[in-house]
Amino acid sequence: MELPEMSGGFFALLGLELDEISGDRVTIRWRVRPELHQPYGIQHGGVYCSVVETAASLGAGYWLGERGRVVGVANQTDFLRAVRDGELTAVGTPVHRGRSQQLWQVEVTDAEGRLVARGQVRLQNLYPEPD
Repeated sequence: MELPEMSGGFFALLGLELDEISGDRVTIRWRVRPELHQPYGIQHGGVYCSVVETAASLGAGYWLGERGRVVGVANQTDFLRAVRDGELTAVGTPVHRGRSQQLWQVEVTDAEGRLVARGQVRLQNLYPEPD
């Protein structure tokens, strides 16, 4: 399947590049740059949280497909290594995919393959109301 168009909004603001998407795996890349730093000159933790949520939501939504929609209900992201510059890669994979909820984990690594952040997102599957 062709990658969805992700050229606007928050995705574009963060400068994210979607490399891979399926119901089993999502890969997103971005460059750390000064406008995404916190005051001490390192990648802001909110960026990690946002990318973790984005990767999990895209994968969960892709998996659920036309059956419904997904919304995040919990995001737990840990920051493990300070990053000042360079390219980061987030890879999201499912832990659990059930009828009502999904749990996805996302690992963020730097160009040397070192783990810099890790998160998980619990998502609610929403189905259309019967007519």
